Amino acid sequence: HVQLVESGGGSVQAGGSLRLSCAASGYTYSSYRMGWFRQAPGKEREGVAAIDSDGNSTYADSVEGRFTISEDNAKNTMFLQMNSLNSADAAMYFCAAGRHRINAEHALDVQTYNFWGQGTQVTVS
Repeated sequence: HVQLVESGGGSVQAGGSLRLSCAASGYTYSSYRMGWFRQAPGKEREGVAAIDSDGNSTYADSVEGRFTISEDNAKNTMFLQMNSLNSADAAMYFCAAGRHRINAEHALDVQTYNFWGQGTQVTVS
């Protein structure tokens, strides 16, 4: 049974940093694409960062240079280091796993991911 559990969210001042974690279990981690998504109230869920099975990363333009996606394959854990946070970054953050092969241009598309965590809240004041 696939399970993804996020942690590390919280409340920070603008300009601050947070590191989110996603612990994965129930599947072969190295064979899946992984990604971080976020959703603010009243808005659609959007892709933030993704990493494929070869370790290639993709970032949304809005977070490029501020956020870094990484993973510890031995521990089946993915991370999102978020620096220089601003009010536009406030949202519920979700980790996701995708099991299908896709074109790289769809790496941040919600519809290409199959499994989702419960989310962790990030608030910026």
